[in-house]
Amino acid sequence: MGNSSEQTCYLVRPSDTYDGKQGLTYFCGIATETVGSKSICMHLLTIPPGGRAKAHMHENHETAIYVLEGEAIALYGDKLQHHTVTKAGDLFYIPAGIPHLPVNLSSKPISAVIARTDPNEQESVVLLPELEAYADKEIAGLTAMLPATS
Repeated sequence: MGNSSEQTCYLVRPSDTYDGKQGLTYFCGIATETVGSKSICMHLLTIPPGGRAKAHMHENHETAIYVLEGEAIALYGDKLQHHTVTKAGDLFYIPAGIPHLPVNLSSKPISAVIARTDPNEQESVVLLPELEAYADKEIAGLTAMLPATS
């Protein structure tokens, strides 16, 4: 594959989906499994209202997120004690080895482009079930701070 005449470009129209270890459904995109990529993957993700991922990390791979529409909260840190609100137009970076999870506390879906330096999309996902209680506590606290709707 070193010779450029042996390589080709690929167009991916994300229509198929798959369920990730994190508990969310992704639209298939660029990955080793779809196009033979060697160093990157990129997928589309929509999180429905009230949806969230399982606590996880990517041991040796960085993640970059571009929020297309909606608003979500990213919990992160050793005990998921930190959070950032991400909105349409925001870029969010997660270093390798940082426990995290996104949660959509809004009444509208959030859609984002997810890029990771792991070409095998799910290979570096490490679930962290021991952090789920921390996630539940943080989410409950954030939910309590939301304005009441009528």
